[in-house]
Amino acid sequence: MTTEALAQTPLEAKSPFEMRVHLGDEVPETDVKSALKTGDMGFLHSFTTGSFVDGPGIRLVAWTTACMFRCQYCHNPDTWTLSNGIPVTLEKAVDEVRKYADGLKRMGGGFTLSGGEPLMQDRFAVRLFGAVQDMGVHTAIETNGYFGERLSDEELGLIDLVILDMKAHSLDQHKIVTGIGNADVLEFCDRLASLRRPMWLRYVLVPGLTDLPEEMAAVAQFGASLGVVERAEILPFHQLGKYKWERLGLNYKLAATDPPTNESIATAVAIFREAGLKAD
Repeated sequence: MTTEALAQTPLEAKSPFEMRVHLGDEVPETDVKSALKTGDMGFLHSFTTGSFVDGPGIRLVAWTTACMFRCQYCHNPDTWTLSNGIPVTLEKAVDEVRKYADGLKRMGGGFTLSGGEPLMQDRFAVRLFGAVQDMGVHTAIETNGYFGERLSDEELGLIDLVILDMKAHSLDQHKIVTGIGNADVLEFCDRLASLRRPMWLRYVLVPGLTDLPEEMAAVAQFGASLGVVERAEILPFHQLGKYKWERLGLNYKLAATDPPTNESIATAVAIFREAGLKAD
């Protein structure tokens, strides 16, 4: 994409399901490496406003690109690749949040950094959170937790809420769902617990893949044992991202999978509640 065309690409998207690719292809490799090291620039899929589902209150959400997981049910596989993101300077990202800061505070909402996996751009994330917290705006990150060790204890203090996307508890199941192990994820959760950092847990319910009673019980019991999980959210699988897999030429194993039934959702919620978590 040319510099002129890139400049015309709006940061705000109609929804996170909007397809965006090749937006950062023209950024030199040296600039990419510098951005990742310093946080002077980030690569973002988009910003979305008015979210009610990405943290408490009404949220402004910035969606990063790059992710190390390859979740079978991912609805935004275009965010797996860093270069699909719009290269955005830290200053521009801060200015974008500042436009909404007063309204977010009045409505009891805040700013959420999601992805992709935000901690693949950890220096950008830390500097952006610091600037947003200085505005008096609540901060949240939605993360898979795999690179949690990249943040110091002090840097974790810049994040008011960690929304942990828990893919599985057992190693084998985690590899089936994501292609990668989860030892680092569990260690990050334990660390957040020791620091008494507020958490939410998210679990995507996929018929035939993640709707395993024993696995859900293990996730729920682990979450409850942490003592800092304020809420657990069961997210029903959907097919809104199917077209992205098709357009990207990816092998989508869940093409014929239906969303979970109301009964199976209720069963999953009950499992998390039985473990002592506030779940919905």
